[in-house]
Amino acid sequence: MELDVLGLSGETQRVYTALVGLPRSPAGRVADACGVSASVAGRVLAGLVREGLAARAAGRPPLFTATAPDVAVTALIQEREHRLDTARSLVQRLTEIHREALRISDPDIAVELLTDREDISAAVRRLTDGAQREVRAFDRPPYVDRPGSNLQTQVERQRTGVVHRVVYDRAAVAWPGRLEDDILPSVRTGEQARVRAELPLKLVLSDDRSAIIPFSLAPRGHSAAYLIHRSPMLSALEALFEAEWERAVPLRDAVEGVETPVPDDPESRSLLLLLTSGSTDAAIARALGWSQRTTQRRIHRLMAELGASTRFQAAALAARRGWL
Repeated sequence: MELDVLGLSGETQRVYTALVGLPRSPAGRVADACGVSASVAGRVLAGLVREGLAARAAGRPPLFTATAPDVAVTALIQEREHRLDTARSLVQRLTEIHREALRISDPDIAVELLTDREDISAAVRRLTDGAQREVRAFDRPPYVDRPGSNLQTQVERQRTGVVHRVVYDRAAVAWPGRLEDDILPSVRTGEQARVRAELPLKLVLSDDRSAIIPFSLAPRGHSAAYLIHRSPMLSALEALFEAEWERAVPLRDAVEGVETPVPDDPESRSLLLLLTSGSTDAAIARALGWSQRTTQRRIHRLMAELGASTRFQAAALAARRGWL
């Protein structure tokens, strides 16, 4: 029957269905309506009262009334959903234990394929939260989780001495609001950040123990991922990170410790960092919420202040002044 999924037996459903149309009825009348004995009806009705599906009025004989279905059945559905959520959480924990046990028992298992969005997010959190010395990352769109959603956790980890080195793809720096709301706050609290015009892939490395990379570089390739443990493949990813790190342009928020005054307003500093990353006028406009004309005007004004005739020269002069 329709309510089996809520744990109600066929007998219970028949009695409850009959009672819905027979308010303030004795057990005998309900028994006649649904074709069961009076003793069975009495037992089931007592159970319905215990479950909150019916109410009993004192008297001889006692009279029963069904609780409104939209209240009673909805409560059962919510209880079942809560139990299902608890079961899902348990399954996820057991899956993680199972994965780790397999990896330990069979050291040849160096790569795991993750095909669920929640599994990927959980794996990234385990890698970053479990790092004891250093987290290294390539940051580029697209994203599984909202960019910046882990900012507070990262700040807390950095305060405990865990080093964070991140190479940002130019598209990540130009992501609207990302620079001011996420990247620069991370840098101010200790993140070592650099920028490359284009990164080969997304990557998170936790110490020298584990890494996670997307399954594919195609537009929807981030919906699955490889979790990589100690192996030659992990060593290769570490070497790739260090090579890209050496080629990347440093990105730091020059606020303190420089002899030459930096631009006073945050927008000018953000503009300079985006210019240094190689972002186009259109990308800068999107990132800072400006029009194309405003963007070009601000770029020309900054170049004039630096005495630069090209963008490349502006970046070099800004670095020489200690603005980068």
